[in-house]
Amino acid sequence: MKLSARTRYAVRILVKLGRHGTDSPLKTTSLSESSGVSVQFIEQILRPLKKAGLITSMRGAAGGHMLAQKPDSISVGDVIRIMEGNVGLTACCDKKLADDCPRKEFCTTRSVWIKASQVLENELNSISLQDIIDGNVHPIE
Repeated sequence: MKLSARTRYAVRILVKLGRHGTDSPLKTTSLSESSGVSVQFIEQILRPLKKAGLITSMRGAAGGHMLAQKPDSISVGDVIRIMEGNVGLTACCDKKLADDCPRKEFCTTRSVWIKASQVLENELNSISLQDIIDGNVHPIE
């Protein structure tokens, strides 16, 4: 599975909003300047996050964006599912698409991809935005 730039930026933006807190909204231009991502691209990224209830937006001169939930209640897995649709390594890992696979009944490797996808999803679900903010995510060595 290769994550899209949209998904990677979504996690970065949410971490930035989480660090900023809920005292005041953060403007899109500020998010753009700090991330190096264009305002237009950030707005595209924010739409599904807002629709999913992860962020809230306020209009006007004092407007901007804030997390709608606490950072410890938002997992990286949540963000990937919102932005990508699923965490599966292959189409056959997605229950909706698996039934369409013509090799489903005799594929000898399908169980491998499903198991690996489940492990990946469990790990991504275990990492919250707060873990990232606190610096508590470390690679396995």
